Amino acid sequence: MAEVTSLLLLGAFSGFIAGLLGVGGGLIMVPVLLYLLAGQVDQAILMHTAVGTALAAIVFTSLSSVRAHHQQGAIHWHYFKKLTPTILLGAFCGALLTQLMSFDFMRLFFAIFELIAATILFFGLSSSRHIDYLVNWVWRLTGYIIGLISAIVGIGGGTMTTPFLTYNNVNIKNAIATSAAVGLPIAIAGALGFVVAGLNIESGASSLGFIHTQALISIVLMSVVFAPLGAKVAHRADGKKLKKFFALFLAFLGISVLVF
Repeated sequence: MAEVTSLLLLGAFSGFIAGLLGVGGGLIMVPVLLYLLAGQVDQAILMHTAVGTALAAIVFTSLSSVRAHHQQGAIHWHYFKKLTPTILLGAFCGALLTQLMSFDFMRLFFAIFELIAATILFFGLSSSRHIDYLVNWVWRLTGYIIGLISAIVGIGGGTMTTPFLTYNNVNIKNAIATSAAVGLPIAIAGALGFVVAGLNIESGASSLGFIHTQALISIVLMSVVFAPLGAKVAHRADGKKLKKFFALFLAFLGISVLVF
């Protein structure tokens, strides 16, 4: 019962943060699932299961978050369309690549990525040119890299999409909203990849590939309720403070995974 309660609380908190910051919630879900599933899942596939389950949950969280941001008219759908094709390819490839990665490598990769993204966002590094001047190959390469890394570390891509957009002078609130939309195709492709990657591995009766179905259901029940609340708060918050909070949040998560 305590475990179910913990998963429900995880769903509520990750859903709220997903709506608030335009992330999928995997940044929160992966570290917590590592702890909650440690006694149920073999250590060799624990990180894979945490990441796969987080990506599957992000599919549902993103749908709820995107709907709320779209109602605010904050999503730049033309940027979404430019990133999505290669994001799908990158996310599926990233999920399949995790079969070749150890628990410690994935954990270290996740933590280092978090700290780099936090540094870029906190210090407000930005380009001298606007995003509309970027050439097509940059969009394609960026989309592939976002999808690839997102699937490997189990996130919706907001921690890369948001810094990418803000670096190229997109308003933080529009960047967050657009990142929320971008997270949906990443989660779908990544979750599918983790199902396929884990089909031939014995991971337990309650699992589909590398996705822990019991944990997934508990998280989703609450995350879809709290994601719209987070989105509403994001559009009422001060943009500069929101940006700093996002950066500190990423740094905290990166350090927490390093010391796991």
